[in-house]
Order: sequence, then structure tokens, then C-alpha cells
Amino acid sequence: MEAADSSRSEDLGRGVHLGLPRAHGPGWSQRLGPAQPSRTREEAIKESASQTRDVLKQHFNDLKGTLAKLLDERLVTLLQEVDTIEQETIKPLDDCQKLIEHGVNTAEDLVQEGELAIRGGIGEQNEKLWSFTKKASHIQLDSLPEVPLLVDVPCLSAQLDDSILNIVKDHIFKHGTVASRPPVQIEELIEKPGGIIVRWCKVDDDFTAQDYRLQFRKCTSNHFEDVYVGSETEFIVLHIDPNVDYQFRVCARGDGRQEWSPWSVPQIGHSTLVPHEWTAGFEGYSLSSRRNIALRNDAESSGVLYSSAPTYFCGQTLTFRVETVGQPDRRDSIGVCAEKQNGYDSLQRDQAVCISTNGAVFVNGKEMTNQLPAVTSGSTVTFDVEAVTLGSTNNNEGGNFKLRVTISSNNREVVFDWLLDQSCGSLYFGCSFFYPGWKVLVF
Repeated sequence: MEAADSSRSEDLGRGVHLGLPRAHGPGWSQRLGPAQPSRTREEAIKESASQTRDVLKQHFNDLKGTLAKLLDERLVTLLQEVDTIEQETIKPLDDCQKLIEHGVNTAEDLVQEGELAIRGGIGEQNEKLWSFTKKASHIQLDSLPEVPLLVDVPCLSAQLDDSILNIVKDHIFKHGTVASRPPVQIEELIEKPGGIIVRWCKVDDDFTAQDYRLQFRKCTSNHFEDVYVGSETEFIVLHIDPNVDYQFRVCARGDGRQEWSPWSVPQIGHSTLVPHEWTAGFEGYSLSSRRNIALRNDAESSGVLYSSAPTYFCGQTLTFRVETVGQPDRRDSIGVCAEKQNGYDSLQRDQAVCISTNGAVFVNGKEMTNQLPAVTSGSTVTFDVEAVTLGSTNNNEGGNFKLRVTISSNNREVVFDWLLDQSCGSLYFGCSFFYPGWKVLVF
């Protein structure tokens, strides 16, 4: 699942798959293992058995309702077909019946008129006979509509094949499975600013996984939602509110199979770290609703867009994901700094380290010899910073606080020491782009 688009709602961009290193430094990490008291295990078994019973009952009740609805709909369709055939075939017969009845009534009226003409006087009789003869010449009493033969009259019947019962029965008897344990379990939950890294592993050596499916929900919610489907075994779930418990579960699909395995045992995790946010209201950049995505817009003003606070702490991993790219410029920059300094149009300055979109790495404004690959759409750039020494250093480079920085991009990395004038436990991050179209997600 790809990261969010800043032009859309905050419900998108729930997470990003990354080949992240194991967590280290400050932050919460929960490694999940089998060690637990037997009483707890017994309670877990009973709870999972109870939940499985409820799931089975609910599923089959829903299935019954759906099947009954489908059968009712099919019955209504067939009854409508009967009504249509009945109406279409009876109408010609009704028309024939009415025509015959009309002819008989006309003949009776003509006979009565003839009898009256015969009984009248000579003059009156001649006049009535003449009228009678005139009417008789215009009425075809010997003409009747053709009545269909009995063999041509439709005879409705219902054709119902009981073999459907055998087909349905075979499918029903094979429907659903009960497993004593799922083939995959969640192994580790690692907190990130505004996110949680979820790692899982196979626990059934005989099971060959083709895809995994990760779901999560707030513990106060009744419904899980998909957040990742793919072949990787780790994923960072974004848009995690700090200090809120979330529940995670994962399942797998066997090689060449369509159905998913049973869900893993749900695990609860949370993040205590404040989400990374860009500074709002900076001309030249548009932000997503959660302020973790910055889009360089068409405004002419340029400068460095900083984080709203120094939320990056040494020992953590700071990640930038480039969602879309614009025209590159050698002054573009993505990186971290000791403090905000206005008036600069790039992080290629003192007290900052950064990477340009062409892959050049700058330390305190000086370009390094080593260079990383150019940044492209979908590129992930990570910064890992660790404190090395405190106090004075015997060098002529003007710094008395040393940080070891690792910048990784497109499966390449550079490692160097960054000298600062004073101790820095937390850092700002920032970016600058000279042309519109660049969009960066930070976490």
C-alpha cells in the first residue's frame, strides 16, 4: 500500500512498506513471544474458542439469510415469468371470445328485426324488409375468428432439477475450516512518530505463503480494516494517534490458493511519540490534513520548510518518502538541522546535513565526495543519527559535539561524523525545492 496523496483526505496513506532496520535507541518496542503463565494460556484458548464459535454462528446465520433472500428473489422472477406467459397467451383467446359474442349478439338482433318485419303491415312490412335486407347484406354471419387448436394452446409447467441440492450440499460440506493455530503470527510492534512498524513471521514450516494481509483497528472500534496486502513481512502503519491503543492481526494466503488462512492472535500496540509535522502556513508549500505531507506548490517564494518542532531524536530513524517529483535543482535539499534559520533557501548551510535531489550530500554546507543516487518518484531517504562524543574534541573543524549520521537512499548509504557547536538531543527536519511538483511524506 502506497503512502498518502496530500491532495486527498487523511484516510489515505495509511502506511508504507520499508526495509527498515531493527529498532534501536529511544522509543517503545514490544517483542512478542510465547512465554506466558499456563493460566493465561488456558484463558487465551478458551477466549479464542469462544470467539471462533461466535464467528461460525454469525457467518452461517448470515449465510442462511443470504441464501433465503436469493431463493426468494429467484421465486419472484419465476412467478413473474408465469404471469407474463399467462397474460400473453390468454389475450388472443379473450379477443376471439369477445368477437364471437359480439357476432352472436348481432345475429340475435337481426333475427328479432326480421320477425318484426314479417309481422308488420304491407307498407310497413316492405319498409322493414328493405331495412332488414340492407343490414343483413353488411353483416357476415357465417364468418367467425379462427380458434387455436388445443395442441397450439400453451400449457405452463415448472421444471425444477433437484440436482442443485447435491451441488449445494457438496459446497456446504466443504465450506469453512477450523484451525488450531494460524500459520503466521505478529512478531514485533515498534513505535514510530505517528506510526507503528508491524513485523510478522511464519510459524508453520509446512505452509508456503504467497501473500500476507495486515489489518488494524482502534481498540474502541468494532471493525478491522485492511492496511496492507503483499509478500513482505513488515509494514509501517501511519496515521496512528499517540497514546491510543490499536489492535493488529495478520493472515496469509497459501501458494496457488484463493482463500486466506485464519487470523493471527491479535496484538495491541501504541505509540508514545509525537507525530512529525511540517510547519503550517509557509508560503510555497501545501500540507496534508495531518501535516505529514508537504507539496511544493506554484508560489514563487522559496525557502526552507521546517518541521513544526524538533521532534526527531537521536537514536531514531527519520524517513522521507518522495511521492512525486518536479524539476530538480542543485539547491534542492532534504535533511535535518540543529535549529531553524530563516533567510536561507536551502539546508546546504552550517549546522545542517542534507541530501540534494541529484544525490549530493552536504555536511555543514560542504559537499561530500561520496554521493547517493538521484532522488526519483517513490524514493525513500532515511536519516539515522547517533551521539558519538560529548565535550571538546581535538580538531580544527570548530565543533565540540559529534554526531554520527547515516543517510540511506535507494539501497545505498553514506556514513559520516557531523560536528556541531553545542549538544543537540533533538533536531528539526526540513526540505527545500525550487520548482513545483515535489511532494514529500515524513515519518
